[in-house]
Amino acid sequence: MFIDTHTHLYAEEFKDDQKEVVEKAIKSGIEKLLLPNIDVESIEGMRQLVEQYPNNCYAMMGLHPGYVKEDWEAQLKTIEENLFAHPEKYIAVGEIGMDLYWDKTFQEQQALVFRKQVDWAKALKLPIVIHARDAFDEIFEILDMENCDKLRGVFHCFTGTLEQANRAIDLGFVLGIGGVVTFKNGGIDKFLNLIDLKHIVLETDAPYLAPVPFRGNRNESSYIIHVIEKLSEIYGLSKEEIVDITTKNAEKVFTL
Repeated sequence: MFIDTHTHLYAEEFKDDQKEVVEKAIKSGIEKLLLPNIDVESIEGMRQLVEQYPNNCYAMMGLHPGYVKEDWEAQLKTIEENLFAHPEKYIAVGEIGMDLYWDKTFQEQQALVFRKQVDWAKALKLPIVIHARDAFDEIFEILDMENCDKLRGVFHCFTGTLEQANRAIDLGFVLGIGGVVTFKNGGIDKFLNLIDLKHIVLETDAPYLAPVPFRGNRNESSYIIHVIEKLSEIYGLSKEEIVDITTKNAEKVFTL
């Protein structure tokens, strides 16, 4: 059994063949597909997927930092209402975090929104799924202030340094590893073997960041096998061992 801990199967990119893509993933052995929310607009599509595949699709609730714009207060309020109305429907608060790669206009608001959602997760005893792009220092600063034994989760699409990886692990987080590990210039494959596999979960981030040999194309959850093959190469373990360990890690983090 595989678990894709991060896949946006409700995205517009799947509007023409969503059913086929989901069922292809399930048939390939990915029995659990974890769906991070990004904003108010994505909630309905995510919910529909969970209703169609209640034994396979699991929803998260959160406001992605890339959608913290002028209307961030209204967005955050709606996200909060959805989360607290039925917290049992969500396996995590995510996708949340900070992204300072494209635009720093709303940096202060991103930090505020991130911290607020971390507080929700602590109150509900849910893990968090963190989006961190050009913002590791800022995120670590907030996590250092918020850290407690209730706080756990995933650094999604981890692309940081070995030092940043160890700091995330020291804070009680695991690293979400996806297609980037297969990229020639991805970087993380150079040191990942120095990190115990017990700190890693599998993800695709579909439809984004497709692994080699599909790089540049739409990503799908079924492509997770290429991530597994690369991790098998890096760690010198069989694909079965990679799947077994990372699946147990995901089940622990998300209480699956």
